[in-house]
Amino acid sequence: MGWKDMGKWRLGSVEEYLLKRIEEEGTIHLTLLDPERRGMDFSEVAKEAERGGTAAIMVGGSTLASQSELDEAIKAIKAAVGVPVILFPNNISGVSRYADAIWFMSLLNSSNTYYLIDVQALTARVIKQYGIEPIPMGYIIVGDGGAAGYIGQARPIPYDHPEIAVGYSLAGEFLGMHFIYLEAGSGAKKPVPIEMVRMVRHHLSVPLIVGGGVREGASARRIAEAGADVIVTGTLVEETERVREKIAEVVSHISRRA
Repeated sequence: MGWKDMGKWRLGSVEEYLLKRIEEEGTIHLTLLDPERRGMDFSEVAKEAERGGTAAIMVGGSTLASQSELDEAIKAIKAAVGVPVILFPNNISGVSRYADAIWFMSLLNSSNTYYLIDVQALTARVIKQYGIEPIPMGYIIVGDGGAAGYIGQARPIPYDHPEIAVGYSLAGEFLGMHFIYLEAGSGAKKPVPIEMVRMVRHHLSVPLIVGGGVREGASARRIAEAGADVIVTGTLVEETERVREKIAEVVSHISRRA
């Protein structure tokens, strides 16, 4: 059964689907696939991730520059899975007409207005023309930040200053963002600190996404217990041939239904 057939949500609303899954499961898992990972069988990895219990597939990468690679990856993924495919764009080239939705995101702690609002203005009409569902999201880089922090010219929030993350998160909510994403960066040596997740969740009223540095179930559980509504993993599926088992391990640690 595909996501469009589930429950009583308005047909075609990925955001309502995600909110319903969060309501039912407590914390959900999303798999992030990078179209520039040459040699990866995107359809097979996405299929195994769905079988492992992931709620949706995010597609994007910090250095993605090829529109054709993005289109081909999304078409292959959509042909293989029944869960939504959500764009996770790094730039104008991160928009594809074949996706179900797009994280319409602003990098809140970037020092460059391009990542705060300019690229959004440049892509908004195309997103509307393609009929892709935009989901407003405030994106916040934490710690080292990895490639995302470098490319986005972010001023990463120090691990030991969760109060700064609270300020940016609340600012995003007050500006109308529907989700807030704390990102440690792809392949981060350690995930977003538990205390930071806990403090942000205490003050925030919208769903909280946490990603970067999560590689096993125990770590995911600690983040979920601290208040994350969504946990994103990407490197996890790039480093294993046991995608279904690895995703299932994470999901079993974070979901009330597992």
